[in-house]
Amino acid sequence: MKLSLCAIAKNESAFLPQCLNSVKDVVDEMVVLDTGSSDRTPEIARQLGAQVYHFDWNNDFATARNESLKYATGDWVLVLDADETLAPEMIPEMKQAMETDRYLLINLVRQEIGATQSPYSLVSRLFRNHPDIRFEHPYHAMVDDSVTRILQQEPDQWAVGSLAGVAILHSGYQPGTIAARNKLETAKQILEQYLSTHPDDAYTCSKLGALYVQMGEVTRGMELLQLGLAVGDKLETPLRYELHYHLGIAYTRLSKISKAKAEYEAALQQKMMLPLKLGAYNNLGNLLLETGDLTGAIAVYQTILQIDPNLATAYFNLALALKQKGRIPEAIAAYKQAIELQPDYAEAYQNLGVTLLKAGNILEAMDAFKTAIGQYEQRQSPAGEQLRQQLTEMGFQV
Repeated sequence: MKLSLCAIAKNESAFLPQCLNSVKDVVDEMVVLDTGSSDRTPEIARQLGAQVYHFDWNNDFATARNESLKYATGDWVLVLDADETLAPEMIPEMKQAMETDRYLLINLVRQEIGATQSPYSLVSRLFRNHPDIRFEHPYHAMVDDSVTRILQQEPDQWAVGSLAGVAILHSGYQPGTIAARNKLETAKQILEQYLSTHPDDAYTCSKLGALYVQMGEVTRGMELLQLGLAVGDKLETPLRYELHYHLGIAYTRLSKISKAKAEYEAALQQKMMLPLKLGAYNNLGNLLLETGDLTGAIAVYQTILQIDPNLATAYFNLALALKQKGRIPEAIAAYKQAIELQPDYAEAYQNLGVTLLKAGNILEAMDAFKTAIGQYEQRQSPAGEQLRQQLTEMGFQV
């Protein structure tokens, strides 16, 4: 069973080595399609054993991905971006799934490292090298539509599988990376152009609507999200979840709390892997916390930690709610757990310091504040100096 890696890249010399090194001992060939690099991306790819081809970028990710598929000779294709790596612990399970005769596509869980909203997503990146499987949509390109058509034509031959563990680690959603690459504006332009010729495409409505909300064009975004939901029963479950989830964010931006809560609850009703719902759980918990429903918020954060006990932000948010509830020892323990999971969590150190002060533990509080200031300074955040000044005004020297 031969496996081909297909990746498209442009000026990815900083990320590409880690990506290719994560798969070079797993796949039988690596295909890298360069879309116009001005750095050493093609040279690095060749040095690591990849076959490099060139393609003139045309603002269409689907076209580029489909071009890369032309050079794949394997029975199966694994698609990664340069800022993604394959999780080694999932390799045996992936190989076992590929041996299943009926699987046409195997969905993989991707962890969005640094994402402030949803930490996990399900991506269709491992599939048979079938002549009719093709990427569609110029941004957030996916093969799902072509796979659906094949399943409809040959329902007794093929099936779609999913692996539950995290298989892909994605660093591209870290805020600094997004800002550096101007991803938001690029995505907006591509999606707007596609929507002009596909005005009823629910998938594009979801992606562009969410983008508008993120960029502050909330009303415009909501119109597209509601248009996407109007498709009704034809919507795939993950897409319906996304539409409700982003409407929840939009209503929150407009301070329409009851409507936001209803949208998050509608999102959570969708039958999906629980880790894929963590964004809605987290936002619902934050909404309850901000509106004073501390008991409800605590319950939601505890549910999150049952799903993913290694999520530092969930411990941080739980600690906030516990502190407001007056459960100080539990809050301290939750902050410390967040720090254990994420040692550079400056906000957790700062809030731990505040909570320790409230508990009368001044020496330990000062240690937490000093660490918080150091972490802020490492990321060149003004919050460090602000915290130092606040402590000085309170009569503390740090």
